[in-house]
Amino acid sequence: MSRLRHIWWKRASFIAASALMLVVLIKMNGNISSFMKHVKEQDAVYAFFQVNRSEEEKTLLLKQIKEEAEKLKIEPINARIDRVYKAVPGYNGLEVDIEATYELNVNAVRGAQLRYIYREVEPAIQLEDLGSYPIYKGNPEKRAVGLMINVAWGNEYLDSILNTLKDADVKATFFFDGSWLKKNKELAQRIAEEGHELSNHAYSHPDMANLSHFEQTQQIVKTEALLKEMNASNKWFAPPSGSFNATTVKAAREHGLLTVLWTIDTIDWRNPSPEQVMTRIRSKLEPGALILMHPTAATEKTLPMMIQYMKEQGYFPGTVSHTLSSDRLQDGVEGVDIF
Repeated sequence: MSRLRHIWWKRASFIAASALMLVVLIKMNGNISSFMKHVKEQDAVYAFFQVNRSEEEKTLLLKQIKEEAEKLKIEPINARIDRVYKAVPGYNGLEVDIEATYELNVNAVRGAQLRYIYREVEPAIQLEDLGSYPIYKGNPEKRAVGLMINVAWGNEYLDSILNTLKDADVKATFFFDGSWLKKNKELAQRIAEEGHELSNHAYSHPDMANLSHFEQTQQIVKTEALLKEMNASNKWFAPPSGSFNATTVKAAREHGLLTVLWTIDTIDWRNPSPEQVMTRIRSKLEPGALILMHPTAATEKTLPMMIQYMKEQGYFPGTVSHTLSSDRLQDGVEGVDIF
């Protein structure tokens, strides 16, 4: 179904439902003014009482849309190199789709408020254009939060962690140690089937900074081969224990991967209490944060509270790819349909 047909189909469906409601209200001596208020609140007023405008009116409408489009434009933000956070992704802008907006409004009742259809505009400079730099966080204008779960041990907690994520309808990025992945393919397959992102955490959890270029490459390549066997489309590498150097970033980039660190470390391997983890989250949570976890008892206990707190604060927890992409969140430009 085309975009415009989809728009009109939605409105036609609402007209039918609203008409039926009107009949019911009349039969029940309902309050018609209350019904019309409901219609207006649902924006269905644009579908009622359609008019045929003259050519002059159509020209003026198109002119008005073009003038307003210039005022409503939100410029994209380019990816950049930050002195502290190194590579920082960009964020898409918004612009009015003039043709689609015109078609949406041309037959609407005279005097009705214009409705706008937007489209995203990608930055000229994307994260991949910045070269070989590590990444510590997403764009500060995007209220997304990336959940990073590095897996080299802790199978006994994974089932509970996965159930928590499923119940909360949240996806995470699992960075697999290759030697773990080789022995736990069925568990990794379950993680993939539940919609989570699978990424690279080297092969044998080494101190990458102390390895040669060849050794670092082998660590990355061996795990990447296992991920490809699972049909995982991966673009991220998380160095074990956060140990890396310029060679690490270069070796990952040579194999199509960007090196990801973190903004907030839960230090869950020290077995902190849920209160200690939440204190750390509350004090450091910010737009674009990447939160490092492991399949530990501390994460098992704290993850439900962590996700609830993020959502209450207006954040969108999800995968590393979701957080670091330049895609906009559907975050409340009034009256916006985005395609």
